[in-house]
Amino acid sequence: MKKPVLVTLAAGMGSRYGGLKQMDPVGGHGQVILDYSIYDAKRAGFETVVFVIKEEIAEEFKATVGSRVAKGMEVKYVYQRKDDLPAGYSVPEGREKPWGTTHAVLAARGVVDGPFAVINADDYYGPQAFRQIYDYLCSHPDGDIYEYAMVGYLLKNTVTEHGSVARGVCQETVEGYLSSVVERTRIEKGEKCPRFSEDEGKTWTDLPGDTVVSMNLWGFNESFMADAWERFKPFLDKALAENPTKAEYFIPLPVEAIIAEGKGRVKVLRSEDKWYGVTYREDKPTVVAAIQAMTEAGLYPDCLWG
Repeated sequence: MKKPVLVTLAAGMGSRYGGLKQMDPVGGHGQVILDYSIYDAKRAGFETVVFVIKEEIAEEFKATVGSRVAKGMEVKYVYQRKDDLPAGYSVPEGREKPWGTTHAVLAARGVVDGPFAVINADDYYGPQAFRQIYDYLCSHPDGDIYEYAMVGYLLKNTVTEHGSVARGVCQETVEGYLSSVVERTRIEKGEKCPRFSEDEGKTWTDLPGDTVVSMNLWGFNESFMADAWERFKPFLDKALAENPTKAEYFIPLPVEAIIAEGKGRVKVLRSEDKWYGVTYREDKPTVVAAIQAMTEAGLYPDCLWG
C-alpha cells in the first residue's frame, strides 16, 4: 500500500482576505499557520505534500511557505483553474472563481495515486488530528466499499471571539460513521453556548458546545478522485442551469452521495485540539499568543524547519 500524502487547499489564499492574509506570520521566524499544520503532518508520518494553488500566487507562495516546507517534505504543486472541466463543458460568462473545494481536490488527480488527506491552508488543526487520519489511511484501504474518514472537532473549540464562522454540523450512525453534514454558514460563540442563524441574525438557535463539526480535514483513498470527477458532470449541469457564476462543488456533496448510494462510508474520528484561524483580522493576536504558548511548552521547536 502506498503511503498517504497530504493535499493542501491553498487556491483560495488571498481571495477571502484581500492579499495573502494567510501568509501573515504567526511564529517567531516568519512561520504561518500552514507551517504548523504541515509540521504536524510530517510528525504523523506524511512525507509528501501537494499544494493546490492559483497560478497568480505561485511565485510568492513557493518563495515563502513552499521553500521552507521543502527542507523537510517532498513538495508538489498543482493549479486550480476554473477551466479545468470535463469534456464538453466550458466556463460560463461572468464566472470569476473556480468551482469549490472538491474541484480543488480534483486539481491534484494527476499527482495523487494512493490514499491522501485534505486540509485547508488557513486552519490550525493540532497534532492529534494528523496522527489519527494518517493511521486510519494506512490501515483502511478500499474493500467492497470505499473506506474514507473525517476528523471531527467539538464546536466549542472552533468558534472565534470576533464574529461568525461557517461549520459543517455532523450527524453520525451508532457505529461512528458519518451520515450527513449540514452546512451552517453563520455560527457565533453566544453567551451560554454556540448558536447559529439562518436568517442573517434575526433569530438564533443554540448548538451544544460538544456538537461535532467538520473543519474540512478528510481522508480518502484514490477512488475518490475518479468518483468525484464523474459526479462533477451532473453538478455542472445543475449549476449551469441554476447558478452558473456562484455555484460551488463542496467536498460534502460527493461524500454524501457516496454514503447515500452505499458505495462508501466515512469514519468520524475525534480531535479535542483547539482550532485556530485568522477568519478576522482581530483573530491574529490570539493565534500568535497560542503558537507562542505551545512553542514555550515544547510542542513545537522555535524554528520549525531549521
